Amino acid sequence: MATSLARLDRNTPPQSANAKKPFYILKTSGETFFSLGQNAVLEEGPLSTLSDRTARFFRQHQDGPDILVGALPFDPARSAFLFQPTRVMRVQGKHNLGHVPGFGASRSTGEPNRILSVSADPAPDVFGKSVLAGLEAMAASQGGLQKIVLSRSLKVFASRDFSIADLMSKLALDESITVFATPLCRQETGGAMLVGATPELLVEKRGNHIASHPLAGSAKRYADDVDDRRSADSLWASDKDRREHAMVVESIMDLLTPYCFELSAPEGMALRATASMWHLGTKIVGRLKDASASSEHFVSLLHPTPAVCGVPRAAAHSKIGELETYDRDFYAGAVGWCDSAGDGRWFVSIRCAEVEGAKARLYAGAGVVPGSTPQGEIAETAAKFRAMLDAFGIDRDRSGI
Repeated sequence: MATSLARLDRNTPPQSANAKKPFYILKTSGETFFSLGQNAVLEEGPLSTLSDRTARFFRQHQDGPDILVGALPFDPARSAFLFQPTRVMRVQGKHNLGHVPGFGASRSTGEPNRILSVSADPAPDVFGKSVLAGLEAMAASQGGLQKIVLSRSLKVFASRDFSIADLMSKLALDESITVFATPLCRQETGGAMLVGATPELLVEKRGNHIASHPLAGSAKRYADDVDDRRSADSLWASDKDRREHAMVVESIMDLLTPYCFELSAPEGMALRATASMWHLGTKIVGRLKDASASSEHFVSLLHPTPAVCGVPRAAAHSKIGELETYDRDFYAGAVGWCDSAGDGRWFVSIRCAEVEGAKARLYAGAGVVPGSTPQGEIAETAAKFRAMLDAFGIDRDRSGI
């Protein structure tokens, strides 16, 4: 296991003082990225200006770690919340979160937190009606609108503040996904956090290498091996899910092709498994013509992908605004990091919750295409809630899903 520390501020407080500072964490199967504190926050602006704003930030803030971390919202017109941390640690290989400085100490040690209430927003039947309205809109468009991704949420209230460290440690038990926690505002000891366990890489850019690993088409996993294999086989054979997946891959390939000498999906479409879901996934890799193009440029180019928005993007985005009854905020956005060299790694912020104190909002979404049914999308979103419900210790039977 190799550990590398980014440049630290000479005035960085000792570890015990850092324990209460805001932290950011992004843990993949091969790397744990952890930061403490907030030196400076990126100026606000829409996604289209992100690359310019980050370049200007790095020119003006050369006395701290050479990195920005944080989250992007679903709506490209809204501003990301990215910040330069005080202290950064990156650990290669598998790593126990409890051993990360300033993180393990923040886990709760008292009585288990009691869940006081769980309410669906919208209720499953209302979400089903939105799915039906989306199908009707696609039919009326005569091929103009091909896919809409619709989501729903669960509002949770507890007897005391949730422990972000506890949630992260439970989510990290599934080593097939990327777990993350990031603040959504300037904070010292409080404020909203986005916490989740995503299986989907939006884009990774290192030098002239670029990669994306979109997922679209999903099915529930089962404890029984026979049932689980049947679910995977059914997903693999599903014409509806294959069409949905192909839309996502085609869109990303079309957008990246002009920037690349080489771009391919060498492994083709494959089944991707997490602890709770089967997915159809395609890993896309390429070699860039211009290695100086920043990861933020490609995030702006790709987000939101058809996996979280729809096809075509503008029409689907507009229809989502009409049919969804709440604000997605940072759900179905992106979490990650970027540096002054233009490198970065960004993951789609799905299977997540926005947590503030003793309240949380959990999210799940599903792609609606011709052949979808309200009952099928209700079931799919219910299955996608499972990872977060388990982390929060919520009995699925009383969750309202």
